[in-house]
Amino acid sequence: MGRIEGRFARVEPRRRAARLVLGLLADLPRKNCWTIAEWVGETIPDGMQHALGRAKRDADQVRDDVCGYVVEHLHDDRAVLVVDETGDVKKGTGTVGVQRQYTGTAGRIENSQVAVYLVYAGKRGHAAVDQELYVPRSWTSAPDRCRAVGLAEETTSATKPELATRMVARFLDAGHQAAWVAGDEVYGGNPKLRTALEERGTGYVLTVACSHAVTTSAGKFRADILAKKVPKRAWQKLSAGAGGKGHRVYNRAVIDLPDPRPGSRQLLIRHNRSTGELACYRCYSPASVPLTVLVTLAGSRWRVEEFFQSGKGLAALDEHQVRRYTSWSRWVTLAMLAHAFLAVVRADERTRPAPVALIPLTCNEIQRLFITLVVRPVHDTVHRLGGSNWRRRHQARSQASHYRRQATQE
Repeated sequence: MGRIEGRFARVEPRRRAARLVLGLLADLPRKNCWTIAEWVGETIPDGMQHALGRAKRDADQVRDDVCGYVVEHLHDDRAVLVVDETGDVKKGTGTVGVQRQYTGTAGRIENSQVAVYLVYAGKRGHAAVDQELYVPRSWTSAPDRCRAVGLAEETTSATKPELATRMVARFLDAGHQAAWVAGDEVYGGNPKLRTALEERGTGYVLTVACSHAVTTSAGKFRADILAKKVPKRAWQKLSAGAGGKGHRVYNRAVIDLPDPRPGSRQLLIRHNRSTGELACYRCYSPASVPLTVLVTLAGSRWRVEEFFQSGKGLAALDEHQVRRYTSWSRWVTLAMLAHAFLAVVRADERTRPAPVALIPLTCNEIQRLFITLVVRPVHDTVHRLGGSNWRRRHQARSQASHYRRQATQE
C-alpha cells in the first residue's frame, strides 16, 4: 500500500483503499462494499462506495504501480506476457460494457461483461499487470449510455486483440522487459497483433485454429493438413511443464515458415497421443530458438487461467457489484494488487527450504494464514447488530422505492 499511497488526494480514501484490499483478501463468502465495510468495522458502506466511485485518485497510475511491484518482485529475464480475456455474468443492461456475448466463464453466450488481462509469468510466479475493459459497439454507438456510466464520449470500440496490443505496448514503453507474448486463438488469429509484436522485436507463441492457413515453401496449407504431412521421425515427445496432475507430455513438431523479413517464423503443432487432438501455434522470434523453448512458451499460456482462478477465488476479481467504469477500474486494480501480494509472498516463501512432508505454501494457504493470524478484525455484538440493522433499513427503502415506481407505471 505504501507504493500507491501517493496516488490519493486525501488520507481518508487512501486508508479505505487499504481496508478494501484487506477485505478483498478476507475469508468472506461474498465480497462487496457492504460486506467488506462491516468486516473492517465501518458502520455503513458509504465510505467504501465513495472510495471506489467519487474519491480523487488515478486508477491508471495505481495500475502502473501494481505493474512495477509485480515486475520488481517476480522479475525473470525470460518472463512471458500472457494475454487473455475473462467474462463476468451480469444481470440487467446498466453495468458498463454489458451485453449478450460469448464468455468462457459460462461456456456460452450470456449477458456478461468481458475484460482483457495481461499477466506477467516467470519462474518465480505470475500476476496480472494490466487490464482493459472490452466495450462493445452497442455501447460506443450510444453516447448517452456511455456518459451515464462514466465513459468518455470519444470512447471507441476496440477489439480484444487491439486491447492486447495496447497493453503490451504500455508495458514495454514503461521500460519493462519481456521477450515473449503468449495467447489463445483470439489473439493468434489476428495479423495486426502479430505484426505489431514483430515490429517491436518481441517474440510470440500464439495459438491459432487448426483451419488457420500458413504459407510454406511448398505452398499455402491449412495447419491441420500440414500436420498430416509431417513424417513420423519429425515428431518429438516433449513436456510443456508440470501441471496439477503431472507433466503435460504431447507429441510436438515444428514447421519453418519462409518469410523475407528478419526473424524466424514457425508453425508449432501439438498432437495428443491418446485422443488425436491437434493444437497449432504461430511462432516468431528475432533469432532461431530450439523446439523445447517454443514448447515451454506454449505451455506458459495456462498461467493466465491460473490467475483467473486464484484472482477470482482469493481476491474477488469478479465480485464487483458496480456499474460505472471508474468504480469497475478501481475495484479490479485493487484486486490485482491483492492477488499480486499473495504471488509475491509465495515466491519469497519458496526461496526457503520447505519442511519435510509438506508442499510449498500456496496462494490459498498464504491468504488463509495472513487473514487468520495477522489482520482478522474482532468486532463485538453491537457492531454486528448495527450492520444488520443498516442492511435491513436499506433494503426496506429499496423495496418501498420499487413499489412506488411500479405503482406509478401502472
